[in-house]
Amino acid sequence: MIRSIALNKKIALFAGHDEGRKAWGRIALLIEICKINGVEPFAYLKATLEAIAAGHPKNRIDDLLPWDFTPPS
Repeated sequence: MIRSIALNKKIALFAGHDEGRKAWGRIALLIEICKINGVEPFAYLKATLEAIAAGHPKNRIDDLLPWDFTPPS
């Protein structure tokens, strides 16, 4: 499990810019955490971004974490 996280960090070195590298690292980490928790990464990212765009309350941000994710029906 750790190897894929390390590989993504290595790939992020070639993102072109420091901010791009940091953004890629965050997304790659979320994807790997999804995989570790048995969550399909695309479905998680799509549902999370839609929830944020729809005005998900900031005080309930823990509901959007990968280990608490339940796919919408």
